[in-house]
Amino acid sequence: MLEDDFGREVTGVRVSLTDRCNFDCVYCHNEGLGDTRGPMEPQDDEMSTDDIVRFLKVAAEFDVDSVKFTGGEPMLRDDLEEIIRRTPDSMEVSMTTNGTYLPGRAQDLVDAGLERVNVSQDALDPDEFAEITKSGAYDKVMEGVEAALDAGLDPVKLNMVVFEHTAGYVEGMVDHVAENDGLQLQLIEYMPELTGKPEWNIDIDRVHGWLADIADEVEHREMHDRKRYWVDGGMVEIVDPVENPTFCANCHRVRVTHEGYLKGCLNRNDDLRSMGEMTKAEIRETFRETVANRVPYYGEYMIKNDDGEWVLNEEYIGAPTA
Repeated sequence: MLEDDFGREVTGVRVSLTDRCNFDCVYCHNEGLGDTRGPMEPQDDEMSTDDIVRFLKVAAEFDVDSVKFTGGEPMLRDDLEEIIRRTPDSMEVSMTTNGTYLPGRAQDLVDAGLERVNVSQDALDPDEFAEITKSGAYDKVMEGVEAALDAGLDPVKLNMVVFEHTAGYVEGMVDHVAENDGLQLQLIEYMPELTGKPEWNIDIDRVHGWLADIADEVEHREMHDRKRYWVDGGMVEIVDPVENPTFCANCHRVRVTHEGYLKGCLNRNDDLRSMGEMTKAEIRETFRETVANRVPYYGEYMIKNDDGEWVLNEEYIGAPTA
């Protein structure tokens, strides 16, 4: 297993299969792109099935034991089942989706080897849902969650981005997962740098405090430095990576963009390494280099100045941009 200079072992990879998405969520930086008429074969700027599998086989050589397929909307790839089926058996396979294409495909995905799924769901009212996602797919998403549960993907984790537009829906969503077996909730801190709308931000610590007050049990996951709150039998977890050095110090993932660029950090694009038409031996060396060059984003790549503001560490100023 490879580790970077900060002692962080790389145990997982997140692979974006496309940047196309049939939603246009207001908090996202690049959704609603491309041809979204339905699942189709890989587009010209997307990795082929063989490209993806070749990389995953190399990652498995270094004891990477999990892969999460993301997008855009990964289910816009009609080869998703094949990709999952050809993923090395040693890897746990999960996916983040908006759920609209789970009806009719969930069982095939499970049969191919999918083990866990996160479904983006930011509201429980169709009108509120449409306002955030700019889609009318609420019923299809609810149907998709049920299809996932019926296929054995239990629990289904619901992803909810917490910001000005959704903060008022959090309580209802917590009640929803408590009342429905098989559901869990992941509250994700809003990242204003992705949208240019800092005024939408809310203090995530207030959400932590509220959950701590009503929770029957609080669990701290040290590896990811996350807290889980058990409320009336339902599990709620908060992901709060913004300006959080502890979160970055516990990051054990590398990422692959849909175009086939390997990168060590979600927030950086100055460390991109194109795998292109590389052989497995070349990918192997590129993977080694990417892991070796990883640094915690907050606390290393970004540091606080004398005024307490986050600024780029001078050590990385002038670094080559891919």
